[in-house]
Amino acid sequence: MNNIAGHRVMRRAMPRMAAAGVLAAILTISAPAQQPAPQLPEPAKTDPNVLGLMQGFPPPADKTVRLGDGTAWKFPMTRWSFSHMRELVPTAAVARGAGAASPLPRAERELDAIRFQTMSGEAMTFAEALAKTYTDAVVVLHKGRIVYEKYFGAGGTERPHAAMSVTKSFVGTLAAMLAADGKLEPSALVTKYLPELERSAYGDATVRQVMDMLIGVKYSENYADPNAEIWAYLRAGGMMPTGADYNGPRTFYDFLVALKKEGDQGVAFGYKTVNAEVLAWIVKRASGKSLADLLSERVWSKLGAEHDAYFAVDSVGTESGGGGLNTTPHDLARFGETMRNNGKLDGKQIIAESVVADIRNGGDKGHFAKAGYRTLPGWSYRNMWWVSHNEHGAYMARGIHGQNIYIDPEAELVIVRFGSHPIAANPFTDPIVLPAYATVAKSLME
Repeated sequence: MNNIAGHRVMRRAMPRMAAAGVLAAILTISAPAQQPAPQLPEPAKTDPNVLGLMQGFPPPADKTVRLGDGTAWKFPMTRWSFSHMRELVPTAAVARGAGAASPLPRAERELDAIRFQTMSGEAMTFAEALAKTYTDAVVVLHKGRIVYEKYFGAGGTERPHAAMSVTKSFVGTLAAMLAADGKLEPSALVTKYLPELERSAYGDATVRQVMDMLIGVKYSENYADPNAEIWAYLRAGGMMPTGADYNGPRTFYDFLVALKKEGDQGVAFGYKTVNAEVLAWIVKRASGKSLADLLSERVWSKLGAEHDAYFAVDSVGTESGGGGLNTTPHDLARFGETMRNNGKLDGKQIIAESVVADIRNGGDKGHFAKAGYRTLPGWSYRNMWWVSHNEHGAYMARGIHGQNIYIDPEAELVIVRFGSHPIAANPFTDPIVLPAYATVAKSLME
Protein backbone atom coordinates (compact mmCIF):
# COMPACT_ATOMS: atom_id res chain seq x y z
CA MET A 1 0.00 0.00 0.00
CA ASN A 2 1.70 3.14 -0.81
CA ASN A 3 0.51 1.78 0.64
CA ILE A 4 0.56 -1.22 2.96
CA ALA A 5 2.96 -2.58 5.42
CA GLY A 6 2.19 -5.82 7.17
CA HIS A 7 -0.50 -4.30 9.36
CA ARG A 8 -1.42 -6.61 12.20
CA VAL A 9 -3.79 -5.69 14.95
CA MET A 10 -6.15 -6.68 17.73
CA ARG A 11 -7.14 -10.21 18.70
CA ARG A 12 -10.77 -9.41 19.37
CA ALA A 13 -13.07 -8.65 16.48
CA MET A 14 -14.63 -5.22 16.40
CA PRO A 15 -18.19 -4.55 15.33
CA ARG A 16 -18.40 -2.85 11.94
CA MET A 17 -19.96 0.27 13.46
CA ALA A 18 -16.98 0.64 15.77
CA ALA A 19 -14.38 0.11 13.06
CA ALA A 20 -14.40 3.69 11.81
CA GLY A 21 -13.54 4.91 15.27
CA VAL A 22 -10.41 2.77 15.55
CA LEU A 23 -8.92 3.29 12.09
CA ALA A 24 -6.54 5.97 13.22
CA ALA A 25 -5.50 3.87 16.19
CA ILE A 26 -4.73 0.96 13.91
CA LEU A 27 -3.02 2.55 10.94
CA THR A 28 -2.73 6.29 11.62
CA ILE A 29 -4.70 6.96 8.49
CA SER A 30 -4.34 9.83 6.06
CA ALA A 31 -6.84 12.25 4.64
CA PRO A 32 -7.18 12.73 0.87
CA ALA A 33 -4.29 14.54 -0.76
CA GLN A 34 -6.22 17.73 -1.46
CA GLN A 35 -6.96 18.33 2.23
CA PRO A 36 -4.51 20.25 4.40
CA ALA A 37 -2.47 18.20 6.83
CA PRO A 38 -3.82 18.20 10.36
CA GLN A 39 -1.84 19.64 13.23
CA LEU A 40 0.82 17.08 14.08
CA PRO A 41 2.85 16.58 17.27
CA GLU A 42 6.40 17.83 17.52
CA PRO A 43 8.54 14.94 16.17
CA ALA A 44 11.19 15.14 18.91
CA LYS A 45 8.53 14.61 21.56
CA THR A 46 7.42 11.36 19.87
CA ASP A 47 10.87 9.76 20.00
CA PRO A 48 10.28 6.28 21.51
CA ASN A 49 13.30 6.69 23.77
CA VAL A 50 11.96 9.98 25.11
CA LEU A 51 8.57 8.34 25.64
CA GLY A 52 10.14 5.31 27.31
CA LEU A 53 8.39 2.83 25.02
CA MET A 54 9.28 -0.83 25.65
CA GLN A 55 11.90 0.03 28.24
CA GLY A 56 12.28 -2.15 31.32
CA PHE A 57 11.76 -5.87 32.03
CA PRO A 58 8.82 -5.87 31.69
CA PRO A 59 8.05 -2.38 30.45
CA PRO A 60 5.26 -0.51 32.26
CA ALA A 61 1.79 -1.37 30.98
CA ASP A 62 1.25 2.09 29.48
CA LYS A 63 4.59 1.89 27.66
CA THR A 64 4.12 -1.60 26.24
CA VAL A 65 3.57 -2.02 22.49
CA ARG A 66 1.43 -5.01 21.48
CA LEU A 67 -0.39 -6.30 18.45
CA GLY A 68 -3.33 -7.68 20.36
CA ASP A 69 -4.57 -4.35 21.68
CA GLY A 70 -3.76 -2.33 18.57
CA THR A 71 -0.98 -0.27 20.14
CA ALA A 72 1.59 -1.50 17.59
CA TRP A 73 -0.27 0.51 14.93
CA LYS A 74 -1.12 3.56 16.98
CA PHE A 75 1.12 6.63 16.69
CA PRO A 76 3.52 7.31 18.39
CA MET A 77 3.98 3.60 19.22
CA THR A 78 4.67 3.07 15.52
CA ARG A 79 7.94 4.95 16.02
CA TRP A 80 9.05 1.85 17.92
CA SER A 81 7.11 -0.93 16.19
CA PHE A 82 8.23 -0.11 12.63
CA SER A 83 11.78 -0.92 13.72
CA HIS A 84 10.81 -4.06 15.65
CA MET A 85 8.42 -5.93 13.36
CA ARG A 86 10.09 -9.31 13.80
CA GLU A 87 9.32 -9.12 17.51
CA LEU A 88 5.63 -8.67 16.72
CA VAL A 89 4.71 -10.76 13.65
CA PRO A 90 5.62 -14.10 12.01
CA THR A 91 8.32 -13.71 9.38
CA ALA A 92 10.30 -15.49 6.66
CA ALA A 93 14.03 -14.77 6.34
CA VAL A 94 15.69 -13.54 3.15
CA ALA A 95 19.14 -15.01 3.64
CA ARG A 96 22.17 -12.81 3.01
CA GLY A 97 24.34 -15.81 2.15
CA ALA A 98 27.76 -16.72 3.47
CA GLY A 99 29.92 -14.13 1.70
CA ALA A 100 31.53 -11.04 3.16
CA ALA A 101 29.62 -7.78 3.27
CA SER A 102 30.31 -5.48 0.36
CA PRO A 103 32.11 -2.27 1.35
CA LEU A 104 30.32 1.03 1.79
CA PRO A 105 33.16 3.55 1.71
CA ARG A 106 32.63 6.92 3.34
CA ALA A 107 33.17 10.50 2.20
CA GLU A 108 31.13 12.55 4.66
CA ARG A 109 29.54 15.79 3.59
CA GLU A 110 27.63 18.35 5.63
CA LEU A 111 24.12 18.33 4.24
CA ASP A 112 22.09 19.49 7.24
CA ALA A 113 22.21 23.17 6.28
CA ILE A 114 21.24 22.73 2.61
CA ARG A 115 18.23 24.96 2.01
CA PHE A 116 15.34 24.38 -0.34
CA GLN A 117 11.72 25.34 -0.84
CA THR A 118 8.90 22.90 -0.28
CA MET A 119 6.14 22.54 -2.86
CA SER A 120 4.13 25.06 -0.85
CA GLY A 121 6.98 27.57 -0.97
CA GLU A 122 8.16 27.17 2.64
CA ALA A 123 11.91 27.60 3.19
CA MET A 124 13.48 24.66 4.99
CA THR A 125 16.83 22.97 5.60
CA PHE A 126 17.51 19.31 4.93
CA ALA A 127 17.86 18.68 8.67
CA GLU A 128 14.50 20.33 9.29
CA ALA A 129 12.93 18.26 6.53
CA LEU A 130 14.12 15.01 8.11
CA ALA A 131 12.73 15.98 11.49
CA LYS A 132 9.44 17.29 10.14
CA THR A 133 8.77 14.06 8.23
CA TYR A 134 9.42 11.83 11.28
CA THR A 135 12.51 10.21 9.79
CA ASP A 136 13.82 7.10 11.58
CA ALA A 137 16.89 6.56 9.40
CA VAL A 138 18.45 8.18 6.35
CA VAL A 139 21.49 7.15 4.29
CA VAL A 140 22.78 9.22 1.37
CA LEU A 141 25.18 7.65 -1.13
CA HIS A 142 27.05 9.68 -3.73
CA LYS A 143 29.11 7.80 -6.28
CA GLY A 144 28.79 4.71 -4.10
CA ARG A 145 30.09 6.35 -0.93
CA ILE A 146 28.16 7.22 2.20
CA VAL A 147 28.23 10.98 2.41
CA TYR A 148 25.58 11.37 5.09
CA GLU A 149 23.57 9.22 7.48
CA LYS A 150 21.50 9.85 10.58
CA TYR A 151 19.31 7.81 12.89
CA PHE A 152 16.46 8.86 15.14
CA GLY A 153 14.25 7.16 17.71
CA ALA A 154 14.39 3.38 17.38
CA GLY A 155 16.36 3.43 14.12
CA GLY A 156 19.97 2.29 13.72
CA THR A 157 22.45 0.72 11.33
CA GLU A 158 21.75 -2.78 12.69
CA ARG A 159 17.99 -2.38 13.02
CA PRO A 160 15.74 -3.69 10.20
CA HIS A 161 12.84 -1.35 9.48
CA ALA A 162 9.53 -2.00 7.77
CA ALA A 163 9.93 -1.03 4.12
CA MET A 164 6.18 -0.97 3.51
CA SER A 165 5.45 -0.66 -0.23
CA VAL A 166 9.10 -0.42 -1.17
CA THR A 167 8.48 -4.18 -1.13
CA LYS A 168 6.51 -3.86 -4.34
CA SER A 169 9.55 -2.61 -6.23
CA PHE A 170 11.48 -5.73 -5.22
CA VAL A 171 8.62 -7.90 -6.49
CA GLY A 172 8.43 -5.94 -9.74
CA THR A 173 12.18 -6.23 -10.22
CA LEU A 174 12.09 -9.99 -9.66
CA ALA A 175 9.27 -10.29 -12.21
CA ALA A 176 11.26 -8.26 -14.75
CA MET A 177 14.34 -10.42 -14.09
CA LEU A 178 12.36 -13.59 -14.72
CA ALA A 179 10.99 -12.04 -17.91
CA ALA A 180 14.52 -11.20 -19.06
CA ASP A 181 15.48 -14.84 -18.42
CA GLY A 182 12.57 -16.09 -20.51
CA LYS A 183 10.89 -17.66 -17.47
CA LEU A 184 7.98 -15.22 -17.40
CA GLU A 185 6.01 -13.84 -20.33
CA PRO A 186 4.67 -10.33 -19.63
CA SER A 187 2.30 -10.41 -22.62
CA ALA A 188 0.69 -13.65 -21.43
CA LEU A 189 -2.58 -13.74 -19.57
CA VAL A 190 -2.32 -14.00 -15.80
CA THR A 191 -4.22 -17.27 -16.05
CA LYS A 192 -1.30 -18.90 -17.87
CA TYR A 193 0.41 -18.93 -14.48
CA LEU A 194 -2.56 -18.68 -12.15
CA PRO A 195 -5.56 -20.55 -13.57
CA GLU A 196 -7.12 -20.10 -10.13
CA LEU A 197 -7.81 -16.47 -11.08
CA GLU A 198 -9.83 -17.24 -14.22
CA ARG A 199 -13.11 -16.10 -12.63
CA SER A 200 -11.55 -13.17 -10.79
CA ALA A 201 -10.81 -9.59 -11.85
CA TYR A 202 -7.56 -10.90 -13.36
CA GLY A 203 -9.14 -13.43 -15.71
CA ASP A 204 -8.61 -11.26 -18.82
CA ALA A 205 -5.56 -9.30 -17.60
CA THR A 206 -2.00 -9.70 -18.80
CA VAL A 207 1.04 -10.05 -16.60
CA ARG A 208 2.34 -6.72 -17.94
CA GLN A 209 -0.85 -4.97 -16.86
CA VAL A 210 -0.34 -6.36 -13.37
CA MET A 211 3.32 -5.28 -13.34
CA ASP A 212 2.33 -1.70 -14.22
CA MET A 213 -0.87 -1.56 -12.11
CA LEU A 214 -3.22 -1.14 -15.06
CA ILE A 215 -5.87 -3.46 -13.65
CA GLY A 216 -9.61 -2.88 -13.43
CA VAL A 217 -10.30 -4.48 -10.06
CA LYS A 218 -12.90 -3.59 -7.45
CA TYR A 219 -10.61 -2.77 -4.56
CA SER A 220 -10.38 0.38 -2.50
CA GLU A 221 -7.31 1.33 -0.52
CA ASN A 222 -9.05 4.25 1.20
CA TYR A 223 -7.96 3.76 4.80
CA ALA A 224 -10.58 6.21 6.02
CA ASP A 225 -13.42 3.99 4.74
CA PRO A 226 -14.16 1.06 7.11
CA ASN A 227 -15.93 -0.74 4.25
CA ALA A 228 -12.99 -0.51 1.85
CA GLU A 229 -11.63 -3.80 0.54
CA ILE A 230 -8.29 -3.05 2.15
CA TRP A 231 -9.75 -4.21 5.47
CA ALA A 232 -10.93 -7.53 4.03
CA TYR A 233 -7.46 -7.97 2.55
CA LEU A 234 -5.85 -7.34 5.93
CA ARG A 235 -8.16 -9.79 7.67
CA ALA A 236 -7.43 -12.46 5.07
CA GLY A 237 -3.70 -11.97 5.57
CA GLY A 238 -3.98 -12.25 9.34
CA MET A 239 -3.25 -8.56 9.73
CA MET A 240 -6.55 -7.72 11.41
CA PRO A 241 -8.80 -9.58 13.85
CA THR A 242 -11.55 -11.80 12.52
CA GLY A 243 -13.58 -13.06 15.49
CA ALA A 244 -15.36 -16.33 16.17
CA ASP A 245 -18.09 -15.72 13.57
CA TYR A 246 -15.71 -14.79 10.73
CA ASN A 247 -16.24 -16.92 7.62
CA GLY A 248 -14.22 -14.94 5.08
CA PRO A 249 -10.90 -15.77 3.40
CA ARG A 250 -7.99 -16.56 5.73
CA THR A 251 -5.02 -16.34 3.34
CA PHE A 252 -3.84 -13.94 0.66
CA TYR A 253 -4.57 -16.60 -1.94
CA ASP A 254 -8.18 -17.05 -0.84
CA PHE A 255 -8.73 -13.30 -0.92
CA LEU A 256 -7.24 -12.80 -4.39
CA VAL A 257 -9.37 -15.42 -6.13
CA ALA A 258 -12.55 -13.65 -4.97
CA LEU A 259 -11.70 -10.18 -6.35
CA LYS A 260 -14.18 -8.81 -8.90
CA LYS A 261 -13.57 -6.76 -12.01
CA GLU A 262 -14.37 -3.05 -12.11
CA GLY A 263 -13.42 -1.15 -15.25
CA ASP A 264 -11.21 -2.10 -18.16
CA GLN A 265 -7.71 -3.50 -18.17
CA GLY A 266 -4.76 -1.53 -19.46
CA VAL A 267 -6.28 1.96 -19.70
CA ALA A 268 -5.48 3.73 -16.44
CA PHE A 269 -3.02 3.46 -13.59
CA GLY A 270 -4.61 2.42 -10.32
CA TYR A 271 -2.41 1.89 -7.30
CA LYS A 272 -3.76 -1.20 -5.55
CA THR A 273 -1.74 -3.46 -3.29
CA VAL A 274 -3.57 -6.58 -4.44
CA ASN A 275 -1.84 -6.21 -7.82
CA ALA A 276 1.50 -6.65 -6.07
CA GLU A 277 0.18 -9.72 -4.27
CA VAL A 278 -0.97 -11.20 -7.58
CA LEU A 279 2.43 -10.46 -9.13
CA ALA A 280 4.18 -12.06 -6.15
CA TRP A 281 2.03 -15.17 -6.70
CA ILE A 282 2.92 -15.19 -10.41
CA VAL A 283 6.62 -14.83 -9.60
CA LYS A 284 6.48 -17.74 -7.17
CA ARG A 285 4.56 -19.93 -9.62
CA ALA A 286 6.90 -19.10 -12.52
CA SER A 287 10.08 -19.64 -10.49
CA GLY A 288 8.92 -22.51 -8.31
CA LYS A 289 10.37 -20.74 -5.28
CA SER A 290 9.05 -18.80 -2.31
CA LEU A 291 9.40 -15.05 -2.51
CA ALA A 292 11.93 -15.05 0.34
CA ASP A 293 14.09 -17.75 -1.27
CA LEU A 294 13.90 -16.19 -4.73
CA LEU A 295 14.87 -12.74 -3.47
CA SER A 296 17.76 -14.26 -1.54
CA GLU A 297 18.99 -16.30 -4.49
CA ARG A 298 18.68 -13.64 -7.18
CA VAL A 299 19.49 -10.43 -5.31
CA TRP A 300 20.08 -10.38 -1.56
CA SER A 301 22.85 -12.98 -1.36
CA LYS A 302 24.67 -11.22 -4.22
CA LEU A 303 24.55 -7.71 -2.76
CA GLY A 304 27.01 -8.41 0.01
CA ALA A 305 24.28 -7.55 2.48
CA GLU A 306 25.30 -7.33 6.11
CA HIS A 307 22.05 -8.79 7.41
CA ASP A 308 19.24 -11.09 6.42
CA ALA A 309 16.13 -9.23 5.33
CA TYR A 310 12.73 -10.66 6.22
CA PHE A 311 9.12 -10.72 5.08
CA ALA A 312 6.03 -10.60 7.25
CA VAL A 313 3.88 -13.63 6.37
CA ASP A 314 0.23 -14.70 6.61
CA SER A 315 -1.18 -17.71 8.47
CA VAL A 316 0.18 -20.23 5.94
CA GLY A 317 3.58 -18.58 5.59
CA THR A 318 2.82 -16.55 2.46
CA GLU A 319 5.05 -13.50 2.26
CA SER A 320 3.38 -10.11 1.93
CA GLY A 321 4.53 -9.04 -1.51
CA GLY A 322 2.60 -5.81 -1.15
CA GLY A 323 4.44 -4.44 1.86
CA GLY A 324 6.01 -7.02 4.15
CA LEU A 325 9.74 -6.59 3.56
CA ASN A 326 12.03 -5.37 6.36
CA THR A 327 15.70 -4.44 5.85
CA THR A 328 18.49 -2.46 7.45
CA PRO A 329 19.24 0.99 5.99
CA HIS A 330 22.72 0.06 4.72
CA ASP A 331 21.47 -3.05 2.94
CA LEU A 332 18.62 -1.17 1.30
CA ALA A 333 21.21 1.39 0.19
CA ARG A 334 23.26 -1.42 -1.38
CA PHE A 335 20.21 -2.42 -3.41
CA GLY A 336 19.60 1.19 -4.44
CA GLU A 337 23.24 1.57 -5.48
CA THR A 338 22.96 -1.61 -7.57
CA MET A 339 19.96 -0.14 -9.40
CA ARG A 340 21.76 3.20 -9.87
CA ASN A 341 24.74 1.37 -11.35
CA ASN A 342 22.60 -0.37 -14.00
CA GLY A 343 22.35 -3.60 -12.05
CA LYS A 344 26.01 -3.88 -11.04
CA LEU A 345 27.65 -3.82 -7.62
CA ASP A 346 31.40 -4.19 -7.11
CA GLY A 347 31.75 -5.17 -10.76
CA LYS A 348 29.17 -7.98 -10.58
CA GLN A 349 26.07 -7.87 -12.79
CA ILE A 350 23.33 -8.79 -10.31
CA ILE A 351 20.32 -7.44 -12.20
CA ALA A 352 20.32 -7.40 -16.00
CA GLU A 353 21.07 -3.97 -17.41
CA SER A 354 18.02 -4.28 -19.66
CA VAL A 355 15.79 -4.72 -16.60
CA VAL A 356 17.07 -1.52 -15.01
CA ALA A 357 16.80 0.37 -18.31
CA ASP A 358 13.18 -0.70 -18.71
CA ILE A 359 12.37 0.60 -15.24
CA ARG A 360 14.21 3.89 -15.77
CA ASN A 361 12.41 4.49 -19.07
CA GLY A 362 9.13 4.39 -17.18
CA GLY A 363 5.61 3.51 -18.21
CA ASP A 364 2.79 5.32 -19.98
CA LYS A 365 2.54 8.86 -18.55
CA GLY A 366 -0.98 9.23 -19.96
CA HIS A 367 -2.21 6.20 -18.05
CA PHE A 368 -0.52 7.47 -14.88
CA ALA A 369 -1.99 10.97 -15.18
CA LYS A 370 -5.51 9.56 -14.92
CA ALA A 371 -4.83 8.68 -11.27
CA GLY A 372 -4.55 12.38 -10.39
CA TYR A 373 -1.43 12.41 -8.21
CA ARG A 374 -1.03 16.13 -7.55
CA THR A 375 2.48 15.80 -6.09
CA LEU A 376 3.71 13.64 -9.01
CA PRO A 377 2.92 15.53 -12.23
CA GLY A 378 4.51 13.98 -15.30
CA TRP A 379 5.47 10.77 -13.51
CA SER A 380 4.78 7.19 -14.60
CA TYR A 381 4.92 3.67 -13.17
CA ARG A 382 6.87 0.70 -14.48
CA ASN A 383 7.56 -2.72 -12.97
CA MET A 384 6.28 -1.40 -9.64
CA TRP A 385 8.70 1.53 -9.59
CA TRP A 386 7.74 5.24 -9.63
CA VAL A 387 9.51 7.16 -12.40
CA SER A 388 9.79 10.97 -12.27
CA HIS A 389 10.94 11.72 -15.85
CA ASN A 390 12.66 14.79 -14.42
CA GLU A 391 15.85 16.30 -15.83
CA HIS A 392 17.96 13.78 -13.89
CA GLY A 393 15.85 10.72 -14.68
CA ALA A 394 15.16 10.08 -10.99
CA TYR A 395 13.00 7.14 -9.98
CA MET A 396 11.80 5.75 -6.67
CA ALA A 397 10.53 2.89 -4.57
CA ARG A 398 7.93 4.32 -2.17
CA GLY A 399 5.99 3.19 0.89
CA ILE A 400 3.55 4.67 3.38
CA HIS A 401 4.69 6.56 6.48
CA GLY A 402 7.83 7.73 4.66
CA GLN A 403 9.77 4.77 3.23
CA ASN A 404 11.85 5.70 0.17
CA ILE A 405 14.60 4.64 -2.16
CA TYR A 406 15.36 7.69 -4.31
CA ILE A 407 17.73 7.10 -7.22
CA ASP A 408 19.12 9.98 -9.28
CA PRO A 409 21.33 8.52 -12.05
CA GLU A 410 22.53 11.91 -13.31
CA ALA A 411 23.67 13.00 -9.84
CA GLU A 412 25.01 9.50 -9.04
CA LEU A 413 22.86 9.67 -5.92
CA VAL A 414 20.93 7.19 -3.80
CA ILE A 415 18.87 8.25 -0.79
CA VAL A 416 17.33 5.65 1.50
CA ARG A 417 14.91 6.92 4.11
CA PHE A 418 12.84 5.06 6.68
CA GLY A 419 10.14 6.91 8.58
CA SER A 420 7.19 6.62 10.91
CA HIS A 421 5.10 9.62 9.92
CA PRO A 422 1.76 9.72 11.76
CA ILE A 423 -0.08 9.97 8.42
CA ALA A 424 0.20 7.06 6.04
CA ALA A 425 -0.15 8.66 2.62
CA ASN A 426 2.81 10.09 0.74
CA PRO A 427 1.09 13.33 -0.34
CA PHE A 428 1.81 14.61 3.17
CA THR A 429 5.56 13.96 2.85
CA ASP A 430 6.13 14.43 -0.90
CA PRO A 431 5.87 18.25 -0.79
CA ILE A 432 8.84 18.25 1.58
CA VAL A 433 11.04 15.30 0.69
CA LEU A 434 10.90 15.43 -3.11
CA PRO A 435 12.25 19.02 -3.33
CA ALA A 436 14.73 18.17 -0.58
CA TYR A 437 16.08 15.18 -2.49
CA ALA A 438 16.37 17.19 -5.72
CA THR A 439 18.25 19.96 -3.92
CA VAL A 440 20.65 17.49 -2.27
CA ALA A 441 21.31 16.01 -5.71
CA LYS A 442 22.18 19.39 -7.20
CA SER A 443 24.37 20.27 -4.21
CA LEU A 444 26.38 17.07 -4.50
CA MET A 445 26.82 17.56 -8.24
CA GLU A 446 28.38 20.94 -7.51
